[in-house]
Amino acid sequence: MIIGVPKEIKTHEYRVGLVPGSVKELIRNGHTVVVETHAGSGIGFSDAHYEEAGATILKTAKEVFEGSNMIVKVKEPQISECDMLHE
Repeated sequence: MIIGVPKEIKTHEYRVGLVPGSVKELIRNGHTVVVETHAGSGIGFSDAHYEEAGATILKTAKEVFEGSNMIVKVKEPQISECDMLHE
């Protein structure tokens, strides 16, 4: 399964759906994880932290949503994100 982690866009939301340790565990269990660039910066995780855990960094939320089977977020999808969701 391809699991996507977009950057949170809700005002004053700095958390992220998965931390690098969680990414590592998912990859160890056979999944692929893609993370939007700077998704973890609000809580002190750089793109390099996610890459070291095995994630692929993508430039835009659109890329994350398009290529993922499942999206992991902290907050509910915002209006602009709803259009990117698919079955």
